[in-house]
Amino acid sequence: MIAVIDYGMGNLRSVQKGFEKVGVECVVTADSGLLDRAWGVVLPGVGAFGDAMTNLRAAGLDRAIQRAVKAGKPFLGICLGQQLLFEASEEWVYTKGLDVFPGCVRRLPDDLKVPHMGWNQIKIKQPNPLLEGIPDLSSFYFVHSYVVQPSQTGLILAQTEYGISFASVVGRGRVFGIQFHPEKSSVLGLKILENFGRVVNNVSNPGH
Repeated sequence: MIAVIDYGMGNLRSVQKGFEKVGVECVVTADSGLLDRAWGVVLPGVGAFGDAMTNLRAAGLDRAIQRAVKAGKPFLGICLGQQLLFEASEEWVYTKGLDVFPGCVRRLPDDLKVPHMGWNQIKIKQPNPLLEGIPDLSSFYFVHSYVVQPSQTGLILAQTEYGISFASVVGRGRVFGIQFHPEKSSVLGLKILENFGRVVNNVSNPGH
């Protein structure tokens, strides 16, 4: 079972529906105890970084996320959820994040049309189970004004060009982050969710 974290921000039901379409069982929850029992965890999100961190901390969900990551559970951050995995964000004021990955979240350059909205390609930098069956330069649906800047290039699984080159997929071990919205990205977006479900299943049922 995959737990989709409900912290009052994000298109939670659409993410849940995306998993259901590919036959992956998941539940939307704000119960940290349920997160502790889940086989895999998903952190979606849209909106402001600071508000998101405030909500996560108020509900004790930040600690539940840290426990999940420390336990080696497969973890997927989507859009704002990816950004929250990093040390901090420069949105409005400097705000500390979950500090799972080293690096910062920064606004797209002022000379670009912001938010970056619509379909754009990803250039795969490293093969990874999350990207299995995804052809290089496949297009996904983006809506965002900020991007992650990992301080370790080894975290970058794929990049996207939008005036600048930014990390659109990151990962280390069983923790992944994607800047685009897989649930809005048609067949290939669902493939990403299916791949994550397979990672969860392989960890939970080794040898199957």
